[in-house]
Amino acid sequence: MKIVLFANTDWYLYNFRRSLALALHGAGHEVLLLSPPGPYGAKLRALGLRWEVVPMQRSSLNPLREAMLIWYLWRLLRRERPALVHGFTIKCAVYGSLAARAAGVPGRVNAVAGMGYVFISNSLKARILRPLVRGLLRLALGGRGARLILQNPDDVHLFEQAGLIDPAQVRLIRGSGVDCARFVARAARAEDAPMRVLLATRLLWDKGVAEYVAAARRLRQEGRAVRFLLAGDPDPGNPAAVPEAQVRQWVDEGVVEWLGHVDDMPALLSSVDAVVLPSYREGLPRSLIEAAACALPLVTTDVPGCREVVSDDVDGLLVPVRDAHALGDAIASLQDDPALAARLGAAARQKALHCFDEGHVIRATLAVYGEVSEFS
Repeated sequence: MKIVLFANTDWYLYNFRRSLALALHGAGHEVLLLSPPGPYGAKLRALGLRWEVVPMQRSSLNPLREAMLIWYLWRLLRRERPALVHGFTIKCAVYGSLAARAAGVPGRVNAVAGMGYVFISNSLKARILRPLVRGLLRLALGGRGARLILQNPDDVHLFEQAGLIDPAQVRLIRGSGVDCARFVARAARAEDAPMRVLLATRLLWDKGVAEYVAAARRLRQEGRAVRFLLAGDPDPGNPAAVPEAQVRQWVDEGVVEWLGHVDDMPALLSSVDAVVLPSYREGLPRSLIEAAACALPLVTTDVPGCREVVSDDVDGLLVPVRDAHALGDAIASLQDDPALAARLGAAARQKALHCFDEGHVIRATLAVYGEVSEFS
């Protein structure tokens, strides 16, 4: 088959769907990757994959520009004649599916990782957009030859309850998968070394960055020997982006150490003692799964997506959302009880191996492709 993978950044395609694209390519399928321009497109091409730029602005709300984008996608799909289009994130799912239906593409698969800014935020802009996005989702995601991949049972329930799609067309696949052979258990660290805690995420407020900083400030004020690391870049295309100036202010204050974007996550994870993610909602957080594969203790919020990775006091610790004090207490408990940290980390790795290895995810995704290929 010819298969199109469409995402809102080339970074996403490279970091989250590279293995899927290579598996398809290796199996003899023709693969076309689509995204806005970016530095990772060249890396995708260096792997022997075909990547093309689409004129998409993630944060655009200009009706004319958005209509032109759908028209551009329709022309591209009419030219390419793929058997299947797979869109990632809500905007790509909606626009890719609308264009694919109009172009006569028989198979449409969409993967929505979390509900996104429009459904998470309580801002006026998000509330105004919500009914429109719901309507577009109903129009785009249904129909003959369509499947929707969701990453956690909470999102499955939410989509079904909202009547956005026929439940028979929904498939649950937990995340985009992690190569557990690359992420291995770290070596034991010296007992007298400061504890190193990591939050690795896009710098968005709804990832719990403010709560992480507040917990760090409190524990440092208490005199604890803990270093708080922050890995990731600001995301100006997202309305919930943390301004870079704010991050630099925290660094100047000495609360966190900002690493920026990190390419070598296995090396970074091997250097830390715990990983936290105080997110408000997730699809299925890859950063937690990578840390789990490294047998690191995890602290995250008791919200959809995160609680799919962590069971409280089994393979990590769950804390209430938007609760910086509880987050700080959980981090302190790991520092005070090394045996607890080791037990949670070992259980986390076993769960990653059995549930989240990319081999499982790729096989499940190919099975969905097989379902829709009958319509081509």
